[in-house]
Amino acid sequence: MNSPALDRKDAHCVVIVGAGFGGLECALRLKGAPVKITLIDRRNHHLFQPLLYQVATASLATSEIAWPVRHLMRDRSEVTTLFATVSGVDADNKRVLFEDGDTLPYDTLVLATGARHAYFGHDEWEPFAPGLKTLEDATTLRRRILVAFERAERETDPEKRAALLTFVIIGAGPTGVELAGTIAELARDTLRPEFRNIDTRQARVVLIEAGPRVLAGFADDLSAYAQASLESIGVEVMLGQAVTECSADGVIYDGKRLQARTLIWAAGVRASPAAEWLHAAADRAGRLQVLPDLTVPGHPDIFAVGDTIAIADREGKPVPGIAPAAKQQGRHVAASIKARLSGQTSMPFRYSHAGSLAQIGKRKAVIDFGTIKLRGTLAWWIWGIAHIYFLIGLRNRLAVAISWLWSHARNQRAARLITQGSSKVGR
Repeated sequence: MNSPALDRKDAHCVVIVGAGFGGLECALRLKGAPVKITLIDRRNHHLFQPLLYQVATASLATSEIAWPVRHLMRDRSEVTTLFATVSGVDADNKRVLFEDGDTLPYDTLVLATGARHAYFGHDEWEPFAPGLKTLEDATTLRRRILVAFERAERETDPEKRAALLTFVIIGAGPTGVELAGTIAELARDTLRPEFRNIDTRQARVVLIEAGPRVLAGFADDLSAYAQASLESIGVEVMLGQAVTECSADGVIYDGKRLQARTLIWAAGVRASPAAEWLHAAADRAGRLQVLPDLTVPGHPDIFAVGDTIAIADREGKPVPGIAPAAKQQGRHVAASIKARLSGQTSMPFRYSHAGSLAQIGKRKAVIDFGTIKLRGTLAWWIWGIAHIYFLIGLRNRLAVAISWLWSHARNQRAARLITQGSSKVGR
């Protein structure tokens, strides 16, 4: 039964744009507050992005890491979910603008609009080297990877076959490292018994990084361990070498051309256009510069969270664009809204870093908790348990756990379906 506060026509209207980690956490934490909530997203699902690369590499199915937003909000009568694309904000009149011309009023606005991959001024590279931010990205990459092996099985020209069996990942952050390790194991273990004309173990996985080391956000010793682990399973790690061209034929890096038919971009991100909507200050990646309480300067009724913003922690270091940070910011914004409705003032956001995790390959991972650093099998178990814990729903936790156990016990990946109909590589 609805409370009287929620039945009032003048209930405070909170509009949340984006159902990612930050936006969804804010909506969940506002439960019981005297507000009406409208949750808007241009996709109908909440996505567990940390495991997106496992969909791209055929380890998990899309339904195991994504949930319909309406289903998640089904018991919250004060929450209205809208499947729509926001094109701007009229801050003077406190209205959200939709792509189709409609508008929606708000009392408090929360921007949790996320980010996309950035090509550093070379957007023309995207068709050849797609990034990994959405389910569509993941299924596109999965198709390209699997089709490359299928086409190589039919190819008789040695040079063309070598290009088909060369996989290039650009960027050696957590996503790049996880992709490289998983693709290498897919070729070495999973696919090896299933092909007759090719030896999938001859596939080349090349990880290119412009910086001096992989996993730059981790401690030096963990970074060195990750590189050594990748190289032990056949990944070629190229450090200090920037990519200068991506095309249908491959890449050019450090003046060298590499023929490859499958390129994956994991080198950078750019925030949504939220800063442009508000004509507000932003950093070089387009992230909104927010005040300590996560409000936009000059707009105390507008909060922003997650990859949309740039903010420093108590030590002056940038808060990383990771799921735990976005969830903490979502909780903070919900608490601030509740405080304001009670006549109190909101407090500055305080980020608590819970640690950085990255999987390198089967039964190998690195974890940096600051004072405690772990590597190897123990880190891999902790990495797996942590990710399963943060999944939504018992069914998904069980499904992912079973998929992982089956994959690592039998070297089989159950999600190796080539969808979207095309047998052409890079199309």
